[in-house]
Amino acid sequence: MSSHPPLAVITGAGSGIGRALALEAGRAGYDLVLVGRRLSALEETAAQITGVSIVVVDADITRSEDRLRICDAIGDGLDLLINNAGCLSVGRITDQQDHDIARVMETNLIAPILLTRDLIPALARRKGHIANIGSMFGMIAFPYFTSYSASKFALRGLSDALRRELEEYSITVSYIAPRATRTPAQSQFDHLIAPFEMKLDSPEQVARKAWRGITKRRSTVYPGMAERIFAGLNALIPAVVDNALIKQSKRIPTHPLPYVPSENEKV
Repeated sequence: MSSHPPLAVITGAGSGIGRALALEAGRAGYDLVLVGRRLSALEETAAQITGVSIVVVDADITRSEDRLRICDAIGDGLDLLINNAGCLSVGRITDQQDHDIARVMETNLIAPILLTRDLIPALARRKGHIANIGSMFGMIAFPYFTSYSASKFALRGLSDALRRELEEYSITVSYIAPRATRTPAQSQFDHLIAPFEMKLDSPEQVARKAWRGITKRRSTVYPGMAERIFAGLNALIPAVVDNALIKQSKRIPTHPLPYVPSENEKV
């Protein structure tokens, strides 16, 4: 029997789903390493949790020196890694700037790849578990969420690959696919909620259902039943989902494409 309390690392723990998951883990008796870019937000999360050891690490996971500080905070073994940190860029792909797309891919995909790689030895020592917080947008590709959907589809692929690769170390992996959630990022897609008939959950609702799946080490967790059905339909009969989303997208006002001169006009 282990003499130490279980230890969890949670990224993006300063708000939203990350904070709600930290509260769930704290109630379950996990010592915590809370990671995020805003120290004050992490400290607010920590202040809501009692009875366990908590370390806060303000870090940019894409930076190797910051990941080293996370490793130092963990010590020898890790029971649970929750890759929750994420960001969103919403709008027509023709309006997305290079830095918008790069930021989404770096935060939602590159950062969890790098952090997971660095923490595998610690997870292996305790036969730990990895939970990647994805999205239904990683199961069903929505228009106007192009880079975000691409990053979450890739995170789902990462989860599947890791699950198969890390089995030899008895490390298990979950992909969590919540639907749209009421977080500070919601302001970026408020105008799309009605056209796409989105149903939004609170971070606490998502975290409760996600935590049940994490503790059972399920490979995939869908907090919403309707979305599970829709994802299955998308996999079996994608044309039906294509038509539905295209029809809904026509409710959004159109605007002309950016003007690009032809080769003849450049002369």
